[in-house]
Amino acid sequence: MKRLLPLLPRPTRYLGSEWGTVHKDISKVRAHIALCFPDLYEVGMSYLGQKILYDIVNRHPDFYGERGYVPCEETAAILKEHGELLATMESDTPLKDVDVIGVSMTHELCYTNVLYMLELSGIPLRSADRGEEFPLVIAGGGACFNAEPMADFLDAMMLGDGEESIIRVLETVADCKEKGLDRQATLKALSKLPGLYIPAFFDPENPDDTLIEKAVVDDLNPIPFPQGQVLSFGQAVHDRLTLEIARGCTRGCRFCQAGIIYRPVRERTPEKLHNILMNGLKETGYEETSFLSLSTGDYSALDGLFATSFDHCAAEQVSISLPSLRVGSISDHIMKRISSIRRTGATLAPEAGSQRMRDVINKGITEPEILDHVLKLFNNGWQSVKLYFMIGLPTETFEDLDAILDLCLKVRDVAGKSVKRLNITAAVSPFVPKSHTPFQWDRQITIDEISERLDYLRSIFKPNKRLQLKFHQPQMSFLEGIFSRGDRRLGNVLESAYKKGAIFSSWKDHLDLKPYIQAMDEFGLTAEEFQRERSHDERLPWDHLSCGVSKKFLLTERRRSLEEKVTPDCRYDTCRNCGICQFKGRHSLLEKQAEEKDIRPRMVFKTRDQADENVPEFIPAEKPELGLKGSHFRLWFEKMGPTAYLSQLDLQSVLERAMRRAELPLSFSEGFHPMPRISFGKALPVGVESSCEWLNIMLRTAIDADELIKRLNSQMPIGLNIVKADTLTLSRKHPQPQVEEYTMTYFNDNETVRKWMENWHDFLGKETFPVERKTKKGTKIVDIRKTVRSISFDGDLTVKIMFDWSELYFNPIKFMDAVCPGSSLLDFRLVKTQQKFE
Repeated sequence: MKRLLPLLPRPTRYLGSEWGTVHKDISKVRAHIALCFPDLYEVGMSYLGQKILYDIVNRHPDFYGERGYVPCEETAAILKEHGELLATMESDTPLKDVDVIGVSMTHELCYTNVLYMLELSGIPLRSADRGEEFPLVIAGGGACFNAEPMADFLDAMMLGDGEESIIRVLETVADCKEKGLDRQATLKALSKLPGLYIPAFFDPENPDDTLIEKAVVDDLNPIPFPQGQVLSFGQAVHDRLTLEIARGCTRGCRFCQAGIIYRPVRERTPEKLHNILMNGLKETGYEETSFLSLSTGDYSALDGLFATSFDHCAAEQVSISLPSLRVGSISDHIMKRISSIRRTGATLAPEAGSQRMRDVINKGITEPEILDHVLKLFNNGWQSVKLYFMIGLPTETFEDLDAILDLCLKVRDVAGKSVKRLNITAAVSPFVPKSHTPFQWDRQITIDEISERLDYLRSIFKPNKRLQLKFHQPQMSFLEGIFSRGDRRLGNVLESAYKKGAIFSSWKDHLDLKPYIQAMDEFGLTAEEFQRERSHDERLPWDHLSCGVSKKFLLTERRRSLEEKVTPDCRYDTCRNCGICQFKGRHSLLEKQAEEKDIRPRMVFKTRDQADENVPEFIPAEKPELGLKGSHFRLWFEKMGPTAYLSQLDLQSVLERAMRRAELPLSFSEGFHPMPRISFGKALPVGVESSCEWLNIMLRTAIDADELIKRLNSQMPIGLNIVKADTLTLSRKHPQPQVEEYTMTYFNDNETVRKWMENWHDFLGKETFPVERKTKKGTKIVDIRKTVRSISFDGDLTVKIMFDWSELYFNPIKFMDAVCPGSSLLDFRLVKTQQKFE
């Protein structure tokens, strides 16, 4: 793939040389796995699960884990045109040549992207069609707890926590490979591991008593957490240091699949998390961190963790994000501290407008608690609040829809007139019943019913000022509902829909129902049979896949929902015997792991009183003077090899994080969003290398130039290297060079190249060379001859050009194409070799 980088849109998606990547000798490892995410690079690079597994695998000397992502359609077309297969990021190994392809399946709408990835890799879509020469395709992630629609395409699925499972899988694959065992024997060996489901070994038409139990990590603290993470080239969707502070949630929201399948609750200790945070910021240079959990505010030692971390982060302009906050789950101290560093929009999830519906779904919050939380937000400076709601929940009426508007109005009124730029947004999503939840037996409302309820909400919201209504696309929820509770008959539908063009179905601009509807018609299936209500004694397609929570518990919770009864959080209340924990005298579905595991809630503080007693006193720290100007340098650097494909925006992020890792005391601008005082020269075109780029950097203190170079070069990714540091005055204004020399070398000596060399000689003899240049205002004719001071030749393949940009700048790559039409970076290497100040 890498030879085609000059042709690919956003080539940084495919470089594989980011800071934090691991490169091993493939011939010296026992097993080679491609950890693939079935979406674009910037989405996959935000997924913590892949980062965890990448770190776990590569810590082991016998195994090598690389990354893989799905390319955009334009890139896929280029690969097919040039006969190239999808390859791993780091070593450019075709995916079909690794031992295992590990696929993260986090949601149902990625299924056709998995098929897309397999086809681009030259791997047969169906497991039964793969010979011994192809890798095993193994999926993991939350969707695997009912991935029967994907069963025909996957060799195996990993249920539950992957940190220990992934090593067991690779050890088994390596042993089988060394013994010369075939695919079937390898799959049989894998089937003996905890959490491993082999779809080919289960017959859904004649189900037996097979029960595949999820793998569980009973204590997160001893498990390594990735600190030196791979830093994305380009902006990942969530481009920050993410810390998983806890796993699992027992709030018991009855619609929430994650709250069931990730039980029990396991918290990391504050001491462990603080060390991870400090080391993680030091090794990555991130300017933002996020404390992640299914319910971050429920972490029992959050106040202590936040107090310990806040001042360090504030001193280095590192912001802290707390996603997934429940109403009333964070203290006034934390809210005040967050408001002091950033006050972007706050998000709350009442899920339902009426108290009756919140009790049905066991949300566990009341209207007074919601309004009290919102008032605190407004009092601490927030002006924008987003409220998440679901429609189509079991027992919902139009009165419950009216209650959504009513709650939003009350939130607006709480602000009063003190909030000048108030913005209240109701974000509405259609409810999708999920497997392994108390609502897994309930019907999903039809797409027509969804549209009717959304139309009703639009009509009642419209007259109200300062209220906005946004909603999740009904078509996505429609598809999600089909595949989240589907069976193997849908495998044919997925394959047919994919061949009809259904890919990237989780993207609004790509979602198209037609291929799916046509495929369902083709195989005599309807949406209604998958979205219908199920009887309690009916065998469900996922009954052989256990998350540890018993069917009895789910039925009890469903009955309590119809009775509008709230079930308290078992962390601080009575145990509800869900089945996941191994308390003495009670049977556990996870009995195979019972001998070596201690599966139970692991809390820092086991009672609310303990948590309240251990809240540290918040003492406002003295803010550091981040705007000081102590020294100013112009750094000259090389931008060679893969880093030639970094845009100026990408480069700025890469260098700033390198400076943070080097622990340089950056000077920041003033204002609400302080930025480091770094400025760059003229942007280098993507794909062009340079031995003489520069940037200016302001530091708060003085530092020796040689020390500065040494510290920075130790933190540079492949291709970037600081070569010189010139001391500047503390003034911000310094001259920029307008004269630059470029060296272009053709890769091959052939008839076409010889014709291009003639063009260069002809160009020298011309007084003018007019070309068209497209601008925002239209097409303009410019004379590019006046930009050239001199041209010289070094042999038959090399041209040296001295440009003068004082009157006109013209992209050097487009310049080469203008003189030699049809030429591109596939034909030559272009390097900026000199800049002159005049």
